Amino acid sequence: MDTGRARRGAALVLAVAATAGSLAGCGGSSKGDGTSVFRVKAGQCFLPPGKVQAELTSLKRVSCTSGHTQEAYAVVSYSPPSNSGGGGITDDYPGDTVLKTYADGVCAQKFSSYVGVDYQDSTLFFTYLLPSARGWQQSHDRKIICFVTTTGAVLHKSVKGTKT
Repeated sequence: MDTGRARRGAALVLAVAATAGSLAGCGGSSKGDGTSVFRVKAGQCFLPPGKVQAELTSLKRVSCTSGHTQEAYAVVSYSPPSNSGGGGITDDYPGDTVLKTYADGVCAQKFSSYVGVDYQDSTLFFTYLLPSARGWQQSHDRKIICFVTTTGAVLHKSVKGTKT
């Protein structure tokens, strides 16, 4: 498996508005290390890329006590609906719409157990990274990464258990 060339599709979704774009926001910084999108774990904090990108291979990881705008809170494997008739995951890329719908549901569901309050009652938002069609085929990437995010405000600590 050649993960060096594999890429992950980027989608910024503020679930309230259900708008899609790419992970963007604050300008990039020279601080932080590049972490492969295939090695992101819940509890890690990040700065968004400095420019809009359709596919990402790494993210700028920073300490959660440093200024950041995104915190990974769940990494979930895509699972097709049980009534899809396929009986499991196939090699066929399900498409952006299917993956976004799945991510909207699973990320909203996982939000409360990490932040400590239901998404609907939070002042925070969520966003996610989806597998790209290329990553799906070349690297068998099926992971969706859920991030807590803000509307631009910089965070200086983890949001885990904060009930905000």
